[in-house]
Amino acid sequence: MKIKTVIFLILISSIFSCNTIENPANHYISKTEIKKLIKKDKYNWQHKDIFKDSIPGISLEKAYKTILPKLKGDTIIVAILDTGIDISHKEFKGVFWKNRDEIPNNAIDDDQNGYVDDIHGWNFLGNDKGENVFISNYESTRFLRLYDTVFKNKDINSFTGRDKLLYKQYQHVVKNHNSKLEKAKKALDEYSRAYDEYEKMINALNKYFPNEKFTLEKLNLIKTDNDTLKYYIEEAKKCVTYKIDRDWFEYKKKKVTVRYEKHLGVSGYNESDIIGDNPNTLKDKGYGNNDIKGEKLTHYHSTQVTGVLAGNRNDDEGVKGITNLVKIMPIRLAALGSERDKDIALAIRYAVDNGAKVINMSFRNDFSTRREWVDEAIKYASEKDVLLLIAAGNESKNSDIYFNYPNDQIENDNDFANNFIVVGASTHKKNLISSFSNYGKHNVDIFAPGEDIYTSNPENEYAFIDGTSLATPIVSGVAALIRSYYPNLTAAEVKQIIMESGVSFDIMVNKPSSSKEKELVPFSSLSKSGKIVNAYNALLMAEEVSKKKKKK
Repeated sequence: MKIKTVIFLILISSIFSCNTIENPANHYISKTEIKKLIKKDKYNWQHKDIFKDSIPGISLEKAYKTILPKLKGDTIIVAILDTGIDISHKEFKGVFWKNRDEIPNNAIDDDQNGYVDDIHGWNFLGNDKGENVFISNYESTRFLRLYDTVFKNKDINSFTGRDKLLYKQYQHVVKNHNSKLEKAKKALDEYSRAYDEYEKMINALNKYFPNEKFTLEKLNLIKTDNDTLKYYIEEAKKCVTYKIDRDWFEYKKKKVTVRYEKHLGVSGYNESDIIGDNPNTLKDKGYGNNDIKGEKLTHYHSTQVTGVLAGNRNDDEGVKGITNLVKIMPIRLAALGSERDKDIALAIRYAVDNGAKVINMSFRNDFSTRREWVDEAIKYASEKDVLLLIAAGNESKNSDIYFNYPNDQIENDNDFANNFIVVGASTHKKNLISSFSNYGKHNVDIFAPGEDIYTSNPENEYAFIDGTSLATPIVSGVAALIRSYYPNLTAAEVKQIIMESGVSFDIMVNKPSSSKEKELVPFSSLSKSGKIVNAYNALLMAEEVSKKKKKK
């Protein structure tokens, strides 16, 4: 195996490792990327003020120093629809919502809400035997499973009205899904061939390294005229350099196998077989269990999101969240793969019915199999005065062209709800918008810091992360602040305040793109508001709007 093949495989692995969860796609950040920030600011740059600190944060520190000491706020419930969460993290003491109408662990639905022993939230990815899903299908897999029998090998002229629109969507999903299949199969074949070549290298060098513990020093000492052995010596050196061993190959091969066989459904895998529900009806609810923690493999994401929003502000270590005047309601619906529309719809309704005033959704899907279910849940939340916030996504794409779901978009660039905010990611760097962030003048509402964000990680650890997944809880936190201190404001009013009170930047920036060619555009053209959220301004505006309402 030649070295360029090894490098090619490493590049493939980096592509796949970014997608542990289909849409949040957070990325760990190297230390060199944050050296440009002043040391004391790098851990909370998102809280800084552009005018006072010359850092384009959300002016949260300014708000805590000048506005909030004069006010008294109420504790509100914020639901986080995400993966499982590390409930034992030291940042989260006393932060979780408790269902006081439910008696713990008596196997009875005491409050008769359809969910047994839902003490701190609910897990839609499990069954009543305690088994849980941590790998799920992609939404394209589910879409084709549902519509293949209707549209496969049919002509568009066979359909009319809504069915014709569905047929067009089906064709788009087929193209996307087949592309993913092709790439996954190619990666699987590459790893299989590379692994076989690795085995040959092990056998060739077994005389010198019976335990497969290669070192550059020992490899350099081997003297031989055998060209084959020389070749494998050089390959072994590269494996040492790139830290490639048997475990590395097995891990990578397992990941691409899961992608091919389970995410893309080649093996017939269907997460509903484990959950035990009927995925084709909303009437079948109450499935799942109360295990909100989840597997170690996945619960990092919700742990990071929750730290950004509600990390302990009253100590001098770890991460300081946006607010501690919240009780977090963890709702588990995200595994390795795509979220199910049914789970999203029922999770929104669960959060609304149990008192959440803000719902954070740091995920996105490429397609929607049952969009109408989610749309109705969004409308239900609107009727109950609940604000929903969702990540714009991390594909460097124009969301006005490449739709992501859930969203509140209907034809002619109109929204069907006024309680829904889509959040893109901004940075402290010169370009202001994060290169990975999705954008859109109609389908992204506002930006918030989402790069080099220091937050909680499982097992009482911390890390610098970036992604629109982190920008979203920042805006959710600002929304929670407003709803805590100004409870007479509606969800729609809070959205309007957040949109109007953000800070405008009259500068040209590189539009996010996967292309090497850059296009300069006004920052204001990349979202509906054209702004970055600002907590200080939002609270000032909320004060004025609240006073006017009280006078009426």
